[in-house]
Amino acid sequence: MDEPLTRAAAKAAPVIATSTVLILGRIWNANGAEHSTGNAALMVVLAAGAATAGVFASAGRSGDGVLAGTAFATSGALTLAGVAGYADGWSLPVLLWAVATAVAYGVAARHWRTDRRDTTAHQRATAVRREDHAHAERVEAIRGRTQIEVAREGGAYAQALAAALTARAAMPGYDPTAIETTGLPRLPELLAHDTTKER
Repeated sequence: MDEPLTRAAAKAAPVIATSTVLILGRIWNANGAEHSTGNAALMVVLAAGAATAGVFASAGRSGDGVLAGTAFATSGALTLAGVAGYADGWSLPVLLWAVATAVAYGVAARHWRTDRRDTTAHQRATAVRREDHAHAERVEAIRGRTQIEVAREGGAYAQALAAALTARAAMPGYDPTAIETTGLPRLPELLAHDTTKER
């Protein structure tokens, strides 16, 4: 629920920002900035200073993209506010507002694409890691079940053999020396051999 609201707010941010600057510029116009050369000169100096700061921030290999972007956005906002405050009609400020909004959406769309690519790559990597862990867990579970079954079958075999030899010893006419002379192992040796094989 919060994610769609956050996404919608991010999509609306550029138009909200440029509209706010336009409204403030027109309020400034209504309060005496219309055709005021001093106010227009002030906005030109501020916008040029912000643009210059953006150029210096983006210069060289170690240029800071975030700082440069902020400086250029500030320069554009000051230009829009200056035009909206100085002009006597709505046509030029609205035209400049439309251009500024389009540029803002163009810059934002590039960042949104990069974020979407990074998010998709992260989700894929997470899914691959999760699948690898699940596969390893399944293999270990199968191995554990197999070892339990082998141990259970070996134990059942040893018990059946012991029961058979005990039953044979209880029968009349049983001769343990006859078993030894035929080369068959005695019961303790047989059980020890079977236990070693299980391990």
